[in-house]
Amino acid sequence: MLKTMQKHGVTLAIFAAALTGMTALVNELTKNTIEEQAIKQQKALFDQVIPSDLYDNDLQKSCFVVQAPQLGKGAHRVYIARKGDSPVGAVMEATAPDGYSGAIQLLVGSDFSGTVLGTRVTEHHETPGLGDKIETRLSDWILHFAGKMIHGEDDPAFAVKKDGGEFDQFTGATITPRAVVNAVKRAGLYAETLPAQINHLSACEE
Repeated sequence: MLKTMQKHGVTLAIFAAALTGMTALVNELTKNTIEEQAIKQQKALFDQVIPSDLYDNDLQKSCFVVQAPQLGKGAHRVYIARKGDSPVGAVMEATAPDGYSGAIQLLVGSDFSGTVLGTRVTEHHETPGLGDKIETRLSDWILHFAGKMIHGEDDPAFAVKKDGGEFDQFTGATITPRAVVNAVKRAGLYAETLPAQINHLSACEE
């Protein structure tokens, strides 16, 4: 009986070791493929918020980490777009903390003169059928930021229509679009301050 149990124990140990080895091997073989796909997906998202003909550097490798209240609490990544040696714009991670169902994560492209180049929502928990119209698969609402200029912090036009601005709110849902509009506005205004601090930004870790 004891020998049988020992035999089964050894068999199970060998099987577990073999399975662990196979899992490690598969992870190692697919690691590069997964990383390549993540890079491609990020590049595709960048192309939606900043025109590719505006810059000629490797945007994904021009990454910096900032602590900026305008972008939300905590650290956010900022990617500096350059044409030749000249900085021309930025893609910024931003957080709208005041969504109806919690924080809304955004990617905002902007030049340094107050013009928003594009915006996309990367994560949210808004109510299906109402607040989720911030997604491009459900509505073109988010596309209307492209080309909009922010005329200072007190720009009355850069707000939802219910607040006297030019951006539509959703039927039955004003909190969500208001949160996004305000977050994009803050990010665009922050972009205007970037040229003066580019040389002092902390690069992202590899």
